[in-house]
Amino acid sequence: MESFVDFTNRSQGRDQLFRATQYTCMLLSYLLEHKADKEKLVMKLKQLESSMSSGRKMFRLGNTVHALVAARRTTQLPDVVPRFCLTTSNLTRALYFVCDAVLWLRSVGLQPDINKQKWRNWATKCYYFSLLMNLGRDWYEISWRLEQAVRKKNTKENSSWDKEDQELNCLKCDSLPSFLPLLFQILKRHPPLLLDTVKNLCDLSSPLDALGIYKTNAGVIGFCGLISSLVGILTLASPHLKLKQ
Repeated sequence: MESFVDFTNRSQGRDQLFRATQYTCMLLSYLLEHKADKEKLVMKLKQLESSMSSGRKMFRLGNTVHALVAARRTTQLPDVVPRFCLTTSNLTRALYFVCDAVLWLRSVGLQPDINKQKWRNWATKCYYFSLLMNLGRDWYEISWRLEQAVRKKNTKENSSWDKEDQELNCLKCDSLPSFLPLLFQILKRHPPLLLDTVKNLCDLSSPLDALGIYKTNAGVIGFCGLISSLVGILTLASPHLKLKQ
């Protein structure tokens, strides 16, 4: 109970709980909207989804500063690729939060003349580019670990191997069918990398649909958003599962 209270006391924790509720409502309303006797329930779910979305905008008002601080921190990373990907991601995320704050001002009536569609489109593009940079970093980490695994596999050792080496030694990565088991072993041994990759891939569904790059539906977006939110809650509750920057 104390750990739950500590979790909800953090703004990121509250945002993730609101986000999970928002996408759960989206998924349920999509599944129930064609049921003849579920019109009132669907309406309530959509109202709750809208309320969760508005509440999350409040939690994100100060996140621009957090993103800029994170960008300054990632400029100190020693490796070029993670430094570029994460710094660019944080900067575009800061722009996304600026657009999000402008949209919030319009939603509460403080700036009713703001072009909602234009600012929403800019916010979506910034969010989309930030996710691409995060996935670029994930792929770099995966590639680096695959390369290390292949090198370890090709090194002849006289001493006995440990269990992890034995798992990798039985896999050959010179074809796609054998590459996939090796990739599975890498992700299995590095849960933070697996969770971060899954989260970023799931988050892509919403901007891909909004920008018309790959149209889906509210059910797919709701399901992917829910999975992403659950991963976010898990990494906040267990920091050792969060991929280090």
